[in-house]
Amino acid sequence: MVGTVLVLMMLVRGLLVESFYIPSVSMEPTLTPEDRILVNKIGGASSLERGDLVVFDGTRIFADRAAGPGSGRSSVVGAIMGWMASGLSVHLNESDYVKRVVGLPGDHVVCCDARGLLTVNAIAVQEPYLYPGDKPSNLTFDVTVPAERIWVMGDHRSDSADSRAHLGDPGGGMVRLGDVIGRAGMIYWPLGRVSILRAPALLGGIPANTPGQGHR
Repeated sequence: MVGTVLVLMMLVRGLLVESFYIPSVSMEPTLTPEDRILVNKIGGASSLERGDLVVFDGTRIFADRAAGPGSGRSSVVGAIMGWMASGLSVHLNESDYVKRVVGLPGDHVVCCDARGLLTVNAIAVQEPYLYPGDKPSNLTFDVTVPAERIWVMGDHRSDSADSRAHLGDPGGGMVRLGDVIGRAGMIYWPLGRVSILRAPALLGGIPANTPGQGHR
């Protein structure tokens, strides 16, 4: 009976929620190295909103440019760490990334306007979540997000290899909706950083792009 309950708990945990470890500074100040986050897998990519923090499998788009956690470990140490993390449901997969959704399918995302602000569908966006002192982007870009893709960026813009770093690659840095694992819902460790992660209303409230609007 106890064994059955444990199996059911593991199945529910794997299907509905997963735990991930933050190894880098690319999402500071929102997420910091060694944070543990819970990722909600319910609804998947179909329920994403601009401003959401998402975990995705970057194997086909990101993994060739940036090393993830554990990249310097020996195979033996890596295997031990992987086994321990699996038991705790804390993922250390080198190809999994966490970024903020800035553009949804159809969105026109540009940086920067005359005031140095990011614009989404011709609306300038104030981004209070950016790392102190960072500009929205040191790299200029003008993209329209294709169907079934999203444009993602780190909050620490000066230290994040996000969609901008892959503009010249196949797919143009856009993440496939099918590669999205889930939406980050909360920081649960360390205890002093426990908090709920919510999408900022200023991004979510932008109207969808309309024909003719994208390239004014």
